[in-house]
Amino acid sequence: MNTNLKRLLSGKLADHPSLCHSDMPVPVLSFEVVPPRTDAMEQLLWQCIRRLAPLSPRFVSVTYGAGGTMQARTQATVLRLKQETTLVPAAHLTCIGATCEEIDDIARTYWQAGVRHLVALRGDAPAGTAYTPHPGGYAYASDLVAGLRRIADFEISVAAYPETHPTAVSAQADLDNLKRKLDAGASRAITQYFFEASTCLRFLDRCLAAGITAPIVPGIMPVSNYDQIARFSALCGVTVPAWVTHLFEGTAKNPELCRIAACIVAAEQVRTLQSHGINEFHFSTLNRPDLTCAIAHLLGARPASETDS
Repeated sequence: MNTNLKRLLSGKLADHPSLCHSDMPVPVLSFEVVPPRTDAMEQLLWQCIRRLAPLSPRFVSVTYGAGGTMQARTQATVLRLKQETTLVPAAHLTCIGATCEEIDDIARTYWQAGVRHLVALRGDAPAGTAYTPHPGGYAYASDLVAGLRRIADFEISVAAYPETHPTAVSAQADLDNLKRKLDAGASRAITQYFFEASTCLRFLDRCLAAGITAPIVPGIMPVSNYDQIARFSALCGVTVPAWVTHLFEGTAKNPELCRIAACIVAAEQVRTLQSHGINEFHFSTLNRPDLTCAIAHLLGARPASETDS
């Protein structure tokens, strides 16, 4: 391993020897994939799904694009997952760009196809515009959750923000909004990604203090491209600590070094949270299975054929 990388990580890992030991349980994993924009990207998506399937994830969620775009491709991907694989698909649904009736029709289509898990989100407005509820649509995620509950007994996941949603008026208002979504009938929350495990732990403490008892699953974003993640984090209010910036310096032209660092950082996040009793995690794959599979391997999540041998 690169000497600088070892030096940077040594302090971070010193308090977490379980990263290199087998005494921690294998975590429960779920994965997020992105609907393809082109036929070539669709081939890559299904290559990704075939790589991830042997890890037996709890579910695989399929996102929307900003502004409600990619809805048709999301639906096609979810239905194909249901029809052609043994995986459990979770379809993202947002409030943006559709009436209540249109969203309800999509939900009914999913239910009739045997899809039982939905991820209910307010959704992001197109770049450069502020969010405004669609006329005749669900105004906010809590309204969407309540609407979906009236249609069928879906398992519903919602979003949570350890560092507060960038458009929330305050951290408390954001927490109140999460509670509304759960009180409306959501089954669990999946967090926005973060880089410091302590950020997630403080958030979970605040949730408990607010009377939130539903499962909250940490979201993990492996750093496949530091510059890209740094830009995206600035837009969505995620803090990139100085140690992360330092760690990934010089990796733009060294993808192998970037992958090594990303694997160790993500595995450390999971192991640290496991040491506090958390054992379920949702990984954003960006349709790049190699990095996710490598991290899963470090955590002891192996294909059944390997564990049976």
